[in-house]
Amino acid sequence: MKLYHKLSQISFLKKSYAFKFLFVAFIGIHIPLIGILFFVLFFEHKISSASILVFSLIMTLLATAITLLVLNRLIKPIATASKALDDYRASRKLSALPTEYTDEAGLLLCNIQESINEAENFINEKQDLIYMLSHDLKNFAGNPQGLAKLIISENPSESVTNLAELICESTDLQFRYIENFIKLLKEQDEIAKVNQEIKLVSFSKILPFINEQVEQRLLDKNIRMDLVLECAEANLKIDEGLLVQVLVNLISNAVKFSYFDSEIKVKIFSEDSKLVFTVKDNGMGFDKNQIEELFKKFTKMSRLGTASEGSTGIGLYLCKKIIERNKGRLTASSEGKNKGAEFKIEFDV
Repeated sequence: MKLYHKLSQISFLKKSYAFKFLFVAFIGIHIPLIGILFFVLFFEHKISSASILVFSLIMTLLATAITLLVLNRLIKPIATASKALDDYRASRKLSALPTEYTDEAGLLLCNIQESINEAENFINEKQDLIYMLSHDLKNFAGNPQGLAKLIISENPSESVTNLAELICESTDLQFRYIENFIKLLKEQDEIAKVNQEIKLVSFSKILPFINEQVEQRLLDKNIRMDLVLECAEANLKIDEGLLVQVLVNLISNAVKFSYFDSEIKVKIFSEDSKLVFTVKDNGMGFDKNQIEELFKKFTKMSRLGTASEGSTGIGLYLCKKIIERNKGRLTASSEGKNKGAEFKIEFDV
């Protein structure tokens, strides 16, 4: 950017990016000519044709190299603008681009900076608005639930009690969807802002956290979890907390759709320069043509578990977002209904 800044200080180059390139090219073209003139006019000895030819070739090559180097430095504003845009799209990283230049490249820098700022403000305002609306919706949904509970407390007839209980169930479902909307926003924001630096992740250290969060679910259905750890650690970009969140979600999902007194297999291993996590169950499974639907936001495949456990429809969507944001792949497979399912995470290492 230093060369671009210096050229922008020249009055006749200030407002035109193209003129900057033409100016550099003009100087570069004339360097060999000026060098040859000085060589011929001021060299004291007799000059042969071969000497002039060799000197001309050297000066031409030298001038070409210098011109290309300078032109390469002159495209720095474009590269800087492109990197700022890529950083924001990939990780919502805000850049501070210079906005004081008035040529075409300067306007591009200014427009990209303003667009990034406007996008960030829009996202923040949208989230604030949704949080506010969600809070108000919870209050609105709470009113009929409160009335329904009041009706039940008065010991009405069985039919009225059943209707009041249906109202309570309906409002509970509304509460859950509102909370899931808020969770979705917060976790998407967390995924976007996570620092993607490569660091060593020790799987033996994170397994106790996973066991702690799924232990009760396993006990409730008397399901045994068989954990095979063939790889003790690996260098990954993903944050340990997010990795734990994904694995807990996948294991909880496997428990939900597994039958009582069954088994879930979790395996961590290396294969073909890849780190692989698999979570496999022998539960309800799904048809092969339903795989894409599994990972959609608020999927239509939301269904009750084997013990009538509820499903939000956003768990697998968030897992896939987290893994893909951290340069990994999350896939699912099943042989069909009631033939179990396997979820696989792969990272290149």
